[in-house]
Amino acid sequence: MDAGKFEGLSLVATSARRSDVRDLLHHASREGMISFAGGLPDADLFDLAGINQAIDLIQSRSLRRGLQYGATEGQPNLRAAVAELMRRRGVPTLLDDLLITTGSQQGLDLLARALVNPGDLVAIESPTYLAAVNALELTRPRFLTVPTTSCGMDVDALVSSQARPKLLYVVPTFSNPCGAQMPLEARIKLLQWAADKKVFVIEDDPYGELRFPATPALPSLHQLASHQPGAHGWVAYLSTLSKCMAPGLRIGWMMAPASVLDACIRIKQAMDLHTSSLVQEIAAAYLQSGLMDAAVERMRVTYESRYRVMREALEDAFGDQMTIGEAAGGMFLWARFNDGTHTRALLTEALRDNVMFVPGNAFYAQGNLGASELRLSFVTNATERIREGVQRLKSAHARLHAERSCEAIVQP
Repeated sequence: MDAGKFEGLSLVATSARRSDVRDLLHHASREGMISFAGGLPDADLFDLAGINQAIDLIQSRSLRRGLQYGATEGQPNLRAAVAELMRRRGVPTLLDDLLITTGSQQGLDLLARALVNPGDLVAIESPTYLAAVNALELTRPRFLTVPTTSCGMDVDALVSSQARPKLLYVVPTFSNPCGAQMPLEARIKLLQWAADKKVFVIEDDPYGELRFPATPALPSLHQLASHQPGAHGWVAYLSTLSKCMAPGLRIGWMMAPASVLDACIRIKQAMDLHTSSLVQEIAAAYLQSGLMDAAVERMRVTYESRYRVMREALEDAFGDQMTIGEAAGGMFLWARFNDGTHTRALLTEALRDNVMFVPGNAFYAQGNLGASELRLSFVTNATERIREGVQRLKSAHARLHAERSCEAIVQP
């Protein structure tokens, strides 16, 4: 055995894929780099004053409670605050309906462990959130990939396929990577199909609060399921404070049918006992202050402006060479080159110009798809850096095609 190399790793360890986004992050700290890659909210929009106020309140009133062990389900203060947040989203919620998780990513991991056995058929969007694929793959399922449209998952294609997966994972509101929003009619049809086929649906909702100011809020699948005969017991809901408060807190939550929620609580007990009590108390104090609404509104206005700047810059830079997706909220813009550009090759060139994005094939369970597609985040950078980053991308694209033209000329 080589020094430092252990050859007895488990099937889980050997099957765990690296995340393209996480691997790109080490480039983000490079001097002068403009990153359109990670789904990082703009730190300049964090409500530092409000969060500091919450920290001060915890220090003066409940620091000992925040430093103690807590219940696996979560601190009562935070569950009460999240229950109120969910009620404002149109979902009547009790404390016992909630499990606080270490980010919504842990919620997905818990549900996968609770519901999926090796070989089970799991339906996912294609393309989809790559960390969801990573988490689900650890349970060694078979994937059923459902194509997406400009309106998100193609529910008609799913229903007509006659497939009966055990589980469906979907981001219906401002999906990652495409930024699409599933229409109300499609949401209802999806729930009717799930109830009829007895397919458990995991609804991931990290971006719903980031709708652009003129975009009306659509009810979540979890909310709609209460009004669809037979559907309520087939939906779990995940959400997070990472996009609206701060991702470093790692606060998420889960709502699920009682038996599924109980299973996830028992699995979480074995994993980490509970999410940080101190961070939960800070998050609860911030939510109870009522300050998050104004912070979210600032994000909505700023992010819409940046989205429109990025669209305009890309249209000016690439014209008919690129098809650009629409978004009405969230954090991401999805695009496709029409000129044969392979975006992994383009990324190599772009890194030389200190700009980066995520190649499209990272978001497909089948790695041979999405070769000409790319995801760009429009939220992290101010407008002038967005324009500069797109110009750098244009230069890298021109250089890539010039090099390929030269290679073609010298071929015997």
